[in-house]
Amino acid sequence: MTDHYDVIIIGSGAGGGTLAHCLAPSGKRILLLERGGWLTREPKNWDVTSVFVDNRYVSKDSWTDKSGKSFQPQAHYFVGGATKMYGAALYRLRREDFGALRHHDGISPAWPMSYEEFEPFYTRAEHLYQVHGARGEDPTEPPASAPYPRPPVSHEPRIQQLSDDLARAGFRPFHSPCGILLDESNMPFSPCVRCIDCDGFPCAVLAKSDADVIAVRPSLAHENVTLVTGARAERLLTNDAGTEVTGVTVDRGGELATFSADAVVVSCGAANTAKLLLASATGRHPNGLANGSDQLGRNYVFHNSQAVLAISREPNPTQYQKTLGLNDFYFGADDVDFPLGSIQMVGKTQGEMYRGEKPLLTALAPEWALDKLAEHAVDFWLTTEDLPLAGNRVTLERDGSIRLSYTPTNGVPKQLLYDHLKALTGRLGMHEGLLIPRTLYMKSDVGIAGVAHQAGTARFGTDPASSVLDLNCKAHELDNLYVVDSSFMPCIGAVNPGLTVMANAIRVGDHLLERLGVASSTNPNSELRGKSTWN
Repeated sequence: MTDHYDVIIIGSGAGGGTLAHCLAPSGKRILLLERGGWLTREPKNWDVTSVFVDNRYVSKDSWTDKSGKSFQPQAHYFVGGATKMYGAALYRLRREDFGALRHHDGISPAWPMSYEEFEPFYTRAEHLYQVHGARGEDPTEPPASAPYPRPPVSHEPRIQQLSDDLARAGFRPFHSPCGILLDESNMPFSPCVRCIDCDGFPCAVLAKSDADVIAVRPSLAHENVTLVTGARAERLLTNDAGTEVTGVTVDRGGELATFSADAVVVSCGAANTAKLLLASATGRHPNGLANGSDQLGRNYVFHNSQAVLAISREPNPTQYQKTLGLNDFYFGADDVDFPLGSIQMVGKTQGEMYRGEKPLLTALAPEWALDKLAEHAVDFWLTTEDLPLAGNRVTLERDGSIRLSYTPTNGVPKQLLYDHLKALTGRLGMHEGLLIPRTLYMKSDVGIAGVAHQAGTARFGTDPASSVLDLNCKAHELDNLYVVDSSFMPCIGAVNPGLTVMANAIRVGDHLLERLGVASSTNPNSELRGKSTWN
C-alpha cells in the first residue's frame, strides 16, 4: 500500500465532490480520485463547433448495447464530473416521487425514506450550490424548510412573454431553479454574465455552480484533502473474509498504484460505479462486490427526454434562456390520469449546433439559413419518467467494458407530453402546431448514449435481498464501502437528478463524520453551508 487515508472518494462530481466538501473541514485525511483532469479553460469552452460538432469534451469510451453494437456514451470525465457541462437546473424531486407512483407502464417504486426525512438535505444543498428560485410558483413544488438562497433569475423579454402567455392560457409557469453565480443586482461584480454558452458548455469564467467550483476547489484549501487526477479506479480490494475494502487500485497513465482507507466511497456515475463493483468480484463476492442480492447494475434509468424547438413568429434574441419551467402536466392532464412529466427551457439554439446534431441533413444548408432558424427558435426540454426494470442493466463484456442493456419505458406519456406542448404553440406566439425535434449534446436522437441523467444500478433500501446499499448508502455486505452518486436512487422522477445527488452526499457526509468520530459540536454540516463568498 502506498498510503493510507481516513476516506477515499472515487469521483469528483455532484456526489463525490459534494461529499469531499462536507468532510474537508473535519481534519481527517481525505483522498479524492478523479479519472479525468481539470477541464482546460480556453476560448473553445464557448465555441459551438468545438463543443457540439467536434465533441471536444466528450469521453472516448466505447460501450455496447444489448445487441452488442458499440456506441460512444456522451460522458464527461473531469474534476467536477458531469456537472462541468450540465445546465445547472437544480430541482427537488416532488414529494410524491418518494412514494409509489402509478404510471402508464407500471409503478415507480417508493423510496425507503420519506420526503420529509430527506428535505433538510435539499435545503442545505440549495444553499451550498447557491440556487436561484422562487418558492410557491410551481404547483407541484414540495414543502421546503427555507427559501431559496438566491432570487429567481429574471426572464429575458421573449421568455417573459412566453410566461405571460402560458399564464393567460390557465397554466402556472415558474422560474426554474438555477445554479449559476449570478448577481443581477450588482452586475459589475457578478461572476456570471448570463451568456448564451452555458447549458451544455463548460463555463470559461467559472460562474456555474458545478461541483468543481462549489465543492472541490474549496475542499482543496484544506491541507488534509488530496486530489489525484488521471487516476482511473480499476478494482477494489477486500480482506480475506470479504467484509471490508482494503484498497483501491488505480491506473495512472498505464502505471498501477494502490491506496487504502478506513472508508471507501464510490461516486463514478450509475454505469461506471456498477462497472467498478462488478469488476471487483472475488471468491467471497463472485458476482461483484455488494451483489449478493443480484441487484447490482440492474434498474438503470436515464429519463425519457426530448429536446424540441418551436418557431417564434417574432425573433427570440434571448441569451440565457433556461429560466422557465412548467409542471402542470407532471402528474397528468385533464384527459390523462397518469403522469406525463416536466417541461423546461433548454439552452438557446445557435445555428452551428445543427451541424453537430444533424450533420447529414444540414451539410448543404447555408450558414445564414441555420442562423435564421436559430434566431426564431424557442427551445424546450421535455422529461418523462423512465421506469426501473430489472432487465435494464449494466454488465461487463469480456474485455471489462460496459454493456448497457436497455428497453425504453413510458413511451405513451412521453408522446402525450409532446402533443400537449405542440397544441399550445399557437397560443404562445409560435407557429401553430409546429415543434421541431432537436437532439441536444448529440449527433443523433437521444438514446442510451445520452447518459447525463443516469441513475439506479445500486439502489438503497432496508432489505439486503432486494437492494445493494443500506439507508446510509453503505453496501449491505461490506462494512466500509459507500456509494454517493445517482446509483442509490430507486427511481428518477421527471426532474433533473443533480440536486438529489448533492443532497444525498451531504446526508451521507453527516453519517461519515459521525463514523469518523467528529464531534457534533464541530460537525461542519451542523448548519447551512456554502454561503456565497461574493455579494
